[in-house]
Amino acid sequence: MSTTIYRDPWGIPHLRAGNALDLAFAQGRNAAVDRAWQIEVDRHRSQGTSAAFLGEEALAWDRFARMSRLDDTAQRCLAALDEETAAWIGRYVDGVNDGLEAGAARDPRFAAVSLSPGRWQPWTPLAVWLSTHILFAGFPTKLWREEVARALGDGSVELFATDGPGTSGSNGWLVGGERTATGAALIAGDPHRFIEDPGIYQQIRLACPEFDVVGLAVPGVPGIAHFGHTGTVAWAITNAMADYQDLYRERLRRRGDAVEALGPDGWRPAHAHTESITVAGGDPVEVEVIETERGPVIITTDDGSEAVSLRCPVRAGAGIGFGALPALLRARTVDDVDRAVEQWVEPVNVVQAADTDGGLLHRVAGRVPRRDRANRLRVVPAWESRYAWQGAYEPTPRAAVDGFAVMANARGLAAPLGIEFAPPHRAERIRQLLDEAPSWSAGDMSRIHMDTYLASAAPLLDLLAGLEGLGPEAAALRDRLARWDRRMDAGSTDAAVYAALRSAVVLKLSASPALAGLAELPRLPEVFLPWLALVPRVAFALERLLSPGALPGLDAEAAVREAVEEVAVSAPSGAWGDTHRLAPWQALPASPPDEWPSVSGDHDCVLSTASVPGITDRSARGPAARYVWDLSRRENSLWVVPFGASGVPGHAHLRDQLPLWLAGELVPVITDWDSLTEERDEH
Repeated sequence: MSTTIYRDPWGIPHLRAGNALDLAFAQGRNAAVDRAWQIEVDRHRSQGTSAAFLGEEALAWDRFARMSRLDDTAQRCLAALDEETAAWIGRYVDGVNDGLEAGAARDPRFAAVSLSPGRWQPWTPLAVWLSTHILFAGFPTKLWREEVARALGDGSVELFATDGPGTSGSNGWLVGGERTATGAALIAGDPHRFIEDPGIYQQIRLACPEFDVVGLAVPGVPGIAHFGHTGTVAWAITNAMADYQDLYRERLRRRGDAVEALGPDGWRPAHAHTESITVAGGDPVEVEVIETERGPVIITTDDGSEAVSLRCPVRAGAGIGFGALPALLRARTVDDVDRAVEQWVEPVNVVQAADTDGGLLHRVAGRVPRRDRANRLRVVPAWESRYAWQGAYEPTPRAAVDGFAVMANARGLAAPLGIEFAPPHRAERIRQLLDEAPSWSAGDMSRIHMDTYLASAAPLLDLLAGLEGLGPEAAALRDRLARWDRRMDAGSTDAAVYAALRSAVVLKLSASPALAGLAELPRLPEVFLPWLALVPRVAFALERLLSPGALPGLDAEAAVREAVEEVAVSAPSGAWGDTHRLAPWQALPASPPDEWPSVSGDHDCVLSTASVPGITDRSARGPAARYVWDLSRRENSLWVVPFGASGVPGHAHLRDQLPLWLAGELVPVITDWDSLTEERDEH
């Protein structure tokens, strides 16, 4: 076969082949050559084998991956796919295997950890997808609510409900043709994820006689799942914040080597076996893998008599929905996109789409099981039949688009499907900005992407404004923040002072005797601890906790008074960007933290570069890409990623988009083949 690879000035790959299967091979091979280290780390994480070369730091994840049976679930899902989709994925895997040796030879990290490129199996892309998204619905929040109920009582179980540090969200907005300069729709936004280096999204173009699509691919997974433009239709997604994963409290008993679990019908056999995890620089670690009729056990007590199991649609028989991926590539209208995403399983997303005929789509896609509401809130007893899934899935809401539609993880379209949603600030701010102009063009959208207004500052600032009897320095700080424009710009000294005050308030509240019962981390697997630490929970629920009577014994006014007096004495003299720096995840950290650049924004800004007040100002999560899809001419579309097209250290396109990403600039989507540089790659 013969495929042709082109590159634009930013090194973004444009792949051309004679048919869809050859194109899948080319995409797999390109991922292996450009992103060998990244996709091999992801393969090992999905298998639970990353500690073999990353060491003990990766052990907690590997243990979770084994116990939750990610790789086995991927094999089941592959077996359930239709033959055409399975063959398409198989050709992608063939391409990965063809290119891995060459890709690994370009990347010194393989030699640094003595890692040889492995061999991908037909189900590996599915496993990578599951590994990347298994925590998207934030099921560990149910473990946190159990702790809240234990310490504060059942009436407080939703006290901390808000978008937290372990949840992934996004901004997205669709502007109908009546509100654009061209008369054709625009779709824009930015997915918020933990920023990884190399980036989680790869800009790419996939072209063959059947289709020609530009979009953001996940390296290691074929097609373009989340953000794409075929020329006649474009689509984008955000996390719907739906609740579709359940935790069951299990009772276990052992009869020799056999394990049984107590269910609604009595004691039933459970699957059990032991696996060994290799740890670089350490001894192998054995892990017992148990699966009850609810799902894999992810937590066990020391004596093994009690456990917590995880039930997910993909494991429970719903499949993975990957039939949507080739269908999206072939989409020509919003109806095609609608039919494609009807197959989707998880994560559950809000989807927006528009086509060149004026069609618009705004809906939820995915599988949310029908079951008792308590399942969404807490860990429920496996032996009570009322908590069993009812064998059906909830209907997925949809809505008409009137002028524009905004999706930013807030309570709205997907409200019937979830418990916790993002605060409304990002969604309301985007709507406000869109309302400020009667007409929009693709080039205008950066103004929304980069907006740093922090509406969530209001409760703290309002409480501060009402304080009397402060010392002179504290009163001056109060008056200074009253004049602040509430923009979290990297160069703002007022933003730095506000952030210091906010962190001090968070720490004061966290130290309150009213929350003492939540101060100590429970003895649970390390992978769940970000959801269970008190200070981050207080930080992200600060607005609610500052409201009068939020919790008996929690004196918010006293906490703010004490904090402002303290901060006034040692207020930071620098700017927000001095401490609010990018902190991307790297499997092998190569750059000292202070070498990463300053970033504007904050958790509840449209420019959502999240820090964790009271813990760190550094931003580990933010826009993993930005895009603007123009339905008048695809060539007017724009995009950018935090780093670059290449994942190879030292490559010219490793981080060449970083300055643009920081400044809010985007690069053009180039679709003219004559404007690209051709590379021949024959096989």
